[in-house]
Amino acid sequence: MMPMNPKQMRKMMKQMGINMEEVDAEEVIIRKHDEELIFKNPSISRIVAKGMETFQIVGDYQVVSREIEVNEDDVKLIMEQAGVDEEEARNALKEARGDLAEALIKLQG
Repeated sequence: MMPMNPKQMRKMMKQMGINMEEVDAEEVIIRKHDEELIFKNPSISRIVAKGMETFQIVGDYQVVSREIEVNEDDVKLIMEQAGVDEEEARNALKEARGDLAEALIKLQG
């Protein structure tokens, strides 16, 4: 079977009710709980079909770890409840991703 050229492919997709367009972007960042995926100069396609939008990102990316930020009031509460110093409370909260109950259980268990 002969490969279809991009113009024919777009025409066929349009007939099927699928619209595709390129999105011009310098950078795309996907934030996860503990890391970020950073795409520099990505190739992005926006596809609309049956009222749903889908984005396709193609390109090289870099993985960067994220520091978990903890609330100072939560640190104080964990210190009081678990009877630990600030560093232990802060570390427990970071390990528990800010979940107070999980941090307390780790320290008391």
